[in-house]
Amino acid sequence: MSIVIPARNDAEALARTLSHLAHLTGRCESEVIVTAAGDRKATERVVAGRARLLWPGGSTRAELLNAGAAVAHGDVLFFLHADSFPPSTALALIEEALRDPSVGGGAFEHLFDEPSVSLRLITYINRLRYRLTRNYYGDQGLFVRASVFRELGGYGALRLLEDLDFAQRLKRRGQSVLIRQPLRTSGRRFLARGPWRTLFFIVWLLALHTLGFDTQRYAERWRGPANRAPGMPWPRGVRL
Repeated sequence: MSIVIPARNDAEALARTLSHLAHLTGRCESEVIVTAAGDRKATERVVAGRARLLWPGGSTRAELLNAGAAVAHGDVLFFLHADSFPPSTALALIEEALRDPSVGGGAFEHLFDEPSVSLRLITYINRLRYRLTRNYYGDQGLFVRASVFRELGGYGALRLLEDLDFAQRLKRRGQSVLIRQPLRTSGRRFLARGPWRTLFFIVWLLALHTLGFDTQRYAERWRGPANRAPGMPWPRGVRL
């Protein structure tokens, strides 16, 4: 299995995730690939031989994810955020899910890492959404057979909603599954920008996407500038 982690100016979060991955059951039989952009010195310091580190030149998540997948040796690709913490048995759970040859990939149950009441409520709203639609997001730890990933052409050349686009194409290609064990992901973006304000912005983006309108012009507003850490607070007075 190949674990692919994109990281852009996010060394502090990446350090915690790499430390967590060291304790996964079966980790020694898998490879970890970090595809990075931004702060080279800090990223190289925290990786320090714990993963294969690439600097592909792009800065969007789609570019970084595709670059990692292109050099991966595993039969299965497991895509993680730089601030995500899979359950200790995640690799075995993925293997179990893929024993069914009709399953092309899937994701884990979502859970925010921070003990915030607002984030827990948003988690339950999110769970209802993806259980009904089977449209999974990157903060759920998307996994896919490498052959299926190549067949689908990888992630689309998008600056926003690249994980939703991929999950929808994976779903149309065949069966995608939900592993009911939660994968914890930091809710720092929600906490920094306001949980409900951030949720409203996501719902707005999804509505535009569903109606066929352009969402890519909102990419920098969601991701933040390429020279800063992701999820920075919105400036005061910025209208959504």
